[in-house]
Amino acid sequence: MNSIAIDSAPPSLRCYWLEARSEFLRVLRAPAFAVPTLAFPPMFYLLFGVLLNGGHGKATSYLLATYGVFGVMAPGLFGFGVAMALDRERGFLALKRAMPTPPAAMLLAKMAMAMIFAAMISIILAALALTFGHVTLSPLQLAELFAVNVLGVLPFCAIGLYIGTVASGQAAPAVINLLYLPMAFLAGLWMPLSMLPALFAKLAPVWPAYHLAQVALAVVGLDDGGSLVAHVLVLAAVSALFFGLARRRLARA
Repeated sequence: MNSIAIDSAPPSLRCYWLEARSEFLRVLRAPAFAVPTLAFPPMFYLLFGVLLNGGHGKATSYLLATYGVFGVMAPGLFGFGVAMALDRERGFLALKRAMPTPPAAMLLAKMAMAMIFAAMISIILAALALTFGHVTLSPLQLAELFAVNVLGVLPFCAIGLYIGTVASGQAAPAVINLLYLPMAFLAGLWMPLSMLPALFAKLAPVWPAYHLAQVALAVVGLDDGGSLVAHVLVLAAVSALFFGLARRRLARA
């Protein structure tokens, strides 16, 4: 029945659907991306949030929020950055331009892929937190945390897209790793900023991961108490800035 509905859809909508499905299947068939992306955040949560902390206290709730951010960064940065760099280097982008498909189909397909992976990570982490971490959150809080994770992948999609337009296929993974891991640490995703030198806490607002983490921590009541609107505006500005820069680069390519 679904295939009948898809076949009967307008040609433009069918293009978007087929592009999104193809992108998701392509990523799933790349275990070097799919397995670490889905496995590392739950593994780290079980190790640091449950085993080392005894599965009790505020640590399990704090790490549920911050490891969710850590998890959704990967499909945005790597899913866009590495894939875009390889597609650009292999001439795949030029081929797409010559095909009668909507110009935004490929971009929206990659965004949909990243959001689906973010949703899967969020669900897995929430299940572990409720089962082993003894986290007590209301259904509304769980839904809000899910929405933060799924929508929060977009700024990192923008950053990854820009990296993919300036770095080569071989350089993109290294560039992203040099950004991904330090940002996660310096934004307080692995441990509270209060446990780090004071300088790190002062510089943390430089990182978009910090602002997304504060939004997620506000859901579980463990944020620093800053303006939620300010954090959201920073994330929106980062998304707009890097999508705009990437668009200019792609227009020149």
